[in-house]
Amino acid sequence: MDTTKVGLGAFLLVVSSVLLLAIGANGTGIPVLLGGVAALGMAAGSLLIGVTNDGPTV
Repeated sequence: MDTTKVGLGAFLLVVSSVLLLAIGANGTGIPVLLGGVAALGMAAGSLLIGVTNDGPTV
């Protein structure tokens, strides 16, 4: 298992999730560009974590 990929993937997931939750909790709405970047960060993070195993990818 590649711990660098897992660490980077977990970091991207946490930062993106916190970004979406913090902006959404304000009640002002999520700016489209910022929401898109956060969604891409979550997708990239989960992809990095999903391809770290030695067997077939999930």
